[in-house]
Amino acid sequence: MTTEEQRALSHDAQPPTQRPPETRRLQLRYLSLFAIIALIFLVFFFRLWNLQVVRGAEFSQLAQINRSRLVPIDAPRGIIYDRNGQPLVHNVPRFSVAIVPAYLPDDDLETMEVYRKLSLLLNMPITTKLSADNLVLGQPNGASLTDRGFALRFRSRTETDEGPGEGIKDIVDEAVRAGQYYREITIKDNISRETAMVISEQTMKLPGVKMQVTATREYPNGPSMAHVLGYVGSIPSEDVQDYEAKGYDSNLDKVGLTGIEWVVESYLHGAKGSKYIEEDVAGREVAVVGEPNAPVPGDNVYLSIDAGLQKVAAEALQAEIDEINRFQGREWTRRGAVIAMNPQTGQILALVSLPSYDDNLFTQGISQAELSKLYSDDHRPLLNHAIYDHAAPGSIFKLIPASAALEEGVITPRTIIYDPGSIVIPNKYYPNDPGQAKRLTCWLKTGHGNMDLLHGLAYSCDVYFWQVGAGYDVPNQPKFDGLGIDRLVKYSQMFGLGQRTGIDLPGESTGHVPTTQWKRRTYGETWSTGDTYNFAIGQGYLEVTPLQMLNVTAAVANGGTLYKPQVIDHITDTNGQVVRAFTPQILSKVNVKLENLQLVQQGMEASAMWGTSTKAQVPGIRVAGKTGTAEFCDDLAVKNGFCYQGHTPYHAWFISFAPVDNPQIALVVFIYNGGEGSERAAPVAKKILDYFFRNTPKM
Repeated sequence: MTTEEQRALSHDAQPPTQRPPETRRLQLRYLSLFAIIALIFLVFFFRLWNLQVVRGAEFSQLAQINRSRLVPIDAPRGIIYDRNGQPLVHNVPRFSVAIVPAYLPDDDLETMEVYRKLSLLLNMPITTKLSADNLVLGQPNGASLTDRGFALRFRSRTETDEGPGEGIKDIVDEAVRAGQYYREITIKDNISRETAMVISEQTMKLPGVKMQVTATREYPNGPSMAHVLGYVGSIPSEDVQDYEAKGYDSNLDKVGLTGIEWVVESYLHGAKGSKYIEEDVAGREVAVVGEPNAPVPGDNVYLSIDAGLQKVAAEALQAEIDEINRFQGREWTRRGAVIAMNPQTGQILALVSLPSYDDNLFTQGISQAELSKLYSDDHRPLLNHAIYDHAAPGSIFKLIPASAALEEGVITPRTIIYDPGSIVIPNKYYPNDPGQAKRLTCWLKTGHGNMDLLHGLAYSCDVYFWQVGAGYDVPNQPKFDGLGIDRLVKYSQMFGLGQRTGIDLPGESTGHVPTTQWKRRTYGETWSTGDTYNFAIGQGYLEVTPLQMLNVTAAVANGGTLYKPQVIDHITDTNGQVVRAFTPQILSKVNVKLENLQLVQQGMEASAMWGTSTKAQVPGIRVAGKTGTAEFCDDLAVKNGFCYQGHTPYHAWFISFAPVDNPQIALVVFIYNGGEGSERAAPVAKKILDYFFRNTPKM
């Protein structure tokens, strides 16, 4: 072997002392990959450790919260009964559709599909935010919003057809902006039972949609009791904060808005219960966790109102109004009021205000057209005219100057005042100028002749009460000093005029008792003798409510006690235990001797027996009555052509109580623009009194 061959063989047998560069780079890549994989596994390990060990309890609790939810259980609203236990309201099921935004599909197109299905079922727009009138639901016409082939129907807020002014998406978006993701947002209220059943059957296809079944009020007596009972509705926006502080849900809860429903809301509402429920991912209830906390039903309210008497009073008043309009050949009036009271306690037995409204409209969902009609009605049916209307009382006011004149010694029962049919009042600035004098003519232009108190009340003689109230001082005749304005004001206020009675119903007005100071401040004029003459017969600036004059009548009947009128008799819980009882509340005592009030009672009984109130007679019952025919001229009378130069229309009034020897009922009837009280108001009272004594047990 040569030397060269040996060297070559020795070189091949020895390992190389240095690796090629390509091998080293490949090894580094493998090491980096292994390091990254190890790091990723390490991150996963620590993340899982953090989730399952460090924060395991926390996330377990959150998962439980997502799975279960505390749901309130509505309390049944208390029932309102009349004095005989007849229910005046019912709780009936009401169906509403709500959406919980958090449970809607994550995919926008799937959410729009839910909206579309609801839109079809509820006849409700998806949105009103856009103006694309050509996009009609179910008729894409090439204008579909998505590739799923459906379109939106846009509707303006001013449309008059049924349905809310907002679209489904608009309502949900507004709730989302307010952060109400997990709250049930009502989309449409008071849907039909049939629609509710259809939606309930499709809940699997409508994630996030919930059916709400709540109790709503039904008023079986409708308009005849509307001004007493009132109605319930959503919480007014200005009161939301106050009600939420009391635990109300401003989105779901209904509250009393007027009438008895409002007055005793805190009793009727009850206390909500609650339950924990388990839900699936779509928000559907799958189970109840634990024992529910049962709600406490609202208390039951018993009124002093007699439903039968109320119905008769409403029908009698409406029949007389219809007869007035038939006789006149046109719509003469639609407004009036009747109130009946127990004069021994102040309990209201019937309270009617016309025109009325159907309170069911407000609980079942009143349309904008119906609401506008109520608001635009000149006779204002939403007002309780029995306690709000303030008008001149006319001759029914004469009870007060009669009582005052006896008490002050201005007259005695035997004082005679001659009525020639009119009296002439000289102008104090021109006493010797007959042309400046003012002639006042009695309603009976031929005159009543010699009048004492009994006959003056029975025949409602104006001349008698002009002189009793304002005196009479003319040349060549004996001077007669009457009560004067100050004492007329004093006794008017003593009998409760010019102030609220405090009845447990909202909307009462004060009326108005004019004074010399008031006229000077209001008109910049001094009080005149003519003003006093007007005041003395219930005319001029004097304004009263029907309720105030009922209280005057009751005070004369019971011997001088002014009671606070009350509609609520008592309130019980669901077990029948009384939680609030009615007790008569005395407002004040009239400072008139009993014997003087008895003389006024005799004059009222004479009026019913042979005077101006004979059309209110009830066989076998001693009825006391007083008619009133009050001149007026307001904006409505001018608008309708009833009031013009030389002619003024009349309100018809009538007050009464019976029996005279033991009064069980006091009554006032008022008919706006009704004409003569003896012709129009007294017959209404007769029907009511006749029913009362034939059908109502003695108090």
